[in-house]
Amino acid sequence: MSVDADLFKSWKKDFAISVVSICFVVVSIVSFCLKTHPNWRIPDIDLHFFPYNETAHFSGRRPGLMVTKSATRAHPAFFYVELICNLWFAFEIVVRFTFCPNIVRFVKDAINIIDVVATLSFYVDWLMEYLLKTTEGNRDTVEFFSIIRILRLFKLTQHSSGLKILIQTFKASAQELLLLVFFVLLGIVIFAALVYYAERVEANPDNQFDSIPVGLWWAIITMCTIGFGDMVPKTYLGMIVGSVCALMGVLTIALPVPVIVSNFAMFYSHAQARSKLPKKRRRILQPHEIHSTVGKSTTAALLSSMNRRINHTAESLMNMANDQNSGLTLTNQMHMREMSQKML
Repeated sequence: MSVDADLFKSWKKDFAISVVSICFVVVSIVSFCLKTHPNWRIPDIDLHFFPYNETAHFSGRRPGLMVTKSATRAHPAFFYVELICNLWFAFEIVVRFTFCPNIVRFVKDAINIIDVVATLSFYVDWLMEYLLKTTEGNRDTVEFFSIIRILRLFKLTQHSSGLKILIQTFKASAQELLLLVFFVLLGIVIFAALVYYAERVEANPDNQFDSIPVGLWWAIITMCTIGFGDMVPKTYLGMIVGSVCALMGVLTIALPVPVIVSNFAMFYSHAQARSKLPKKRRRILQPHEIHSTVGKSTTAALLSSMNRRINHTAESLMNMANDQNSGLTLTNQMHMREMSQKML
């Protein structure tokens, strides 16, 4: 079998495993989202029996059963879908941990930490729901913590070069992003205080800005140019403050954008250049070549070790000859030097 055929066969296996892993991630996320749809949830029905008595007779309530819906839960089919997906994720984590070359690096990797936490959250939710007999309030709390599984989307970064480039761009632009957040927070506080006092200067019976913390919500929505319209200034001075807030928000957010775009272009061009480089082909050794190589390398290692020992002994003898010139005769000194030179 040729080298190209072996490489192509190995590439097909890696590609098939990657496709299967991506499919399980997508199915898990889709199932997690669809199980919250009202049409795919099963109601918890409570039955209340009202017997006939005088109080019920005078109140006009007839005896019988009363059916009420106390809560809803996801359809059981979603549980089995997530169970199959999480069994695959657990198997994948165990295999990767078993055969990883560097365990410390594997444990410190953020993607692996997210994968482990997201997989464990499913089993923790399962135990809390079926063993602890959770009520409706506790069930909502448990489902809220299961949002950690959405973070499993970051696993796609292992199979997508575009997502890797995006993450590297954010890392390289961390200082610019922090500077942007600082200026946005500064503008939010300033314009929240300005609009609060601007709305109180004139007569304004419909004033919606009761305090500066309420104005913080309006300021961040205005600076981001979203404008929900739930809170609007009614006075002329307040409208002027709102206009300046929107303009400053556009300028503040637009300032670090060129730096981020340049970093993204740099990483993208670097990734494109690396993808065009020829891939290194590794020659697969045959069994008889492996044995011969091992024998040659072992012999070479032994010879180099013996040479180092001989050189060390010869150097020691020469040092002794130089240090003991007074205590040795000329004949002995010449004899030791000849021996050391022969060993070298």
